[in-house]
Amino acid sequence: MNLPIHAEMPQRKDWRIGILGAGFIVNDCHLVAYRKAGFNPVAIAARTRDRAVEAAQRHGIRLVHESPEALLDDPTIEVLDIAVPPAAQVPLIQAACKRGTLRGILAQKPLGVDYAEALTAVRACEEAGIVLGVNQNMRYDPSVRAARELLRSGRLGEPVLATIDMRGIPHWMPWQRDLGWATLRIMSIHHLDCFRGWFGDPDRIYCSVRTDPRTTFPHVDGIATYILEYASGLRCVGIDDTWTGPAKEGCPADIRIEWRIEGTDGLAIGDVGWCKDPYTTPSTMRWAAKGHREFQKPQWPEAWFPDAFIGTMAQLLVALERREEPEIGGRDNLKTMALVEAAYRSVELRRAVSPTEISG
Repeated sequence: MNLPIHAEMPQRKDWRIGILGAGFIVNDCHLVAYRKAGFNPVAIAARTRDRAVEAAQRHGIRLVHESPEALLDDPTIEVLDIAVPPAAQVPLIQAACKRGTLRGILAQKPLGVDYAEALTAVRACEEAGIVLGVNQNMRYDPSVRAARELLRSGRLGEPVLATIDMRGIPHWMPWQRDLGWATLRIMSIHHLDCFRGWFGDPDRIYCSVRTDPRTTFPHVDGIATYILEYASGLRCVGIDDTWTGPAKEGCPADIRIEWRIEGTDGLAIGDVGWCKDPYTTPSTMRWAAKGHREFQKPQWPEAWFPDAFIGTMAQLLVALERREEPEIGGRDNLKTMALVEAAYRSVELRRAVSPTEISG
């Protein structure tokens, strides 16, 4: 069975893209992916100009603006790609909207520090007539895309149980110390959005967390476990374990991200390559349905990092051409943000919480 994993590409690839940010995610993911796809990044700016110059030289970008504000003032930029910390993102989106020259914005996840900020960003773009896409890039991991196709084609039957099990040690960013975040808004948001992309919106979530013994800054959500409940009876279970045992303290490591979907007619199991060495390791999948004698094992050369970042930009550019909402648009992402906020509220109240308690 053919399992299409690639994003639909825009008819026009020369949209003039301006980049805000020059960290790892821009240097090793965004710009690598855009060059591979044939997209057209034409300008870059960052908080530190020297970093922007380094990224521009590495990736062949001709124009380096003196500041993010100077890039926003550039009327030739059609699409803004923002890759800055969450607390800085919404003010930049609002500033871009006030200028009124952009056609589209690709924002990072999380879309602001909380649901209220995300809603502010979405409304600002809607009022300015700017199409907003969100870089929930796990949806474009090859194995995740293949699983989506299995579900859409009905090969697995009715979904019964799905799990995502992460045993990984992320590199925490300095701004997380200031915000007091660890896992739910940074790692779990990928998995919660992935469940939504596969199965739609759950009725409620129950979440339990504890601190990660290795993380030194004050936090609550170091290790997160959660259950999503659907009216159909489907249950989705996430385990986001950033401790994984004393893997940095002398114990052998068992680092992995695995997902599993069990249906009435079939079973699919995936291993995401992001946490492998190198990080460009392709994800894998095996699946079988009733009547199969053995698992089928599709293969592909693409990996989550950096290839999924082709998909997140492509879905925005396609939406611009069609004058429609992107596959991962701002309105859609509000539901993921509400689910994350519901997880935090569940921890606080020690009960299951509906995302509608957040979004109204």
